[in-house]
Amino acid sequence: MSAESNGQTVDLPKRFGKYTLVERLAIGGMAEIFRATTTGVGGFEKTVVIKRLHEELSEDAEFVDMIVDEAKIAVRLNHPNIANVFDLGEIRGRYFIVMEYIEGPDASQVLGEMDRLDDRLPIPIVLRIGAEVGSALEYAHTRRDAQGRPMGIVHRDVSPPNIMLSKEGEVKLV
Repeated sequence: MSAESNGQTVDLPKRFGKYTLVERLAIGGMAEIFRATTTGVGGFEKTVVIKRLHEELSEDAEFVDMIVDEAKIAVRLNHPNIANVFDLGEIRGRYFIVMEYIEGPDASQVLGEMDRLDDRLPIPIVLRIGAEVGSALEYAHTRRDAQGRPMGIVHRDVSPPNIMLSKEGEVKLV
């Protein structure tokens, strides 16, 4: 399998440090998002998501600082409606964040499918998604550091692609 990356084809699966990049899920202006696996002793295997800064941006201190800050803030958030961050790293100059893999579509995909079917999400489902995203945002925006000072967190991209809907019915903000 191959995926195009900034005009270049990436053959997948592909090793990336202790991870294997299995599938590219998305590509944005700053980073690529991959489903990946990591393995360990005795057949241990975990599926994760890797957000990897584009190669050319890994040389730009401003973008490196942005991804490092994102990981340092997100790892301090522990809420059932916020995707967990497990790791921050750099391999051969490529900075990346390792996050929880949520099996299921994002809200954008669900809305697109509903549009294709000329249908709408039932209001109780929309309200539940909104309430759970609101709970995640309230938690993040009111979070305080160890000294009790407001952390000043503001999620700058609350949008359907960043709202994951798991197959188990969970709503998770990424």
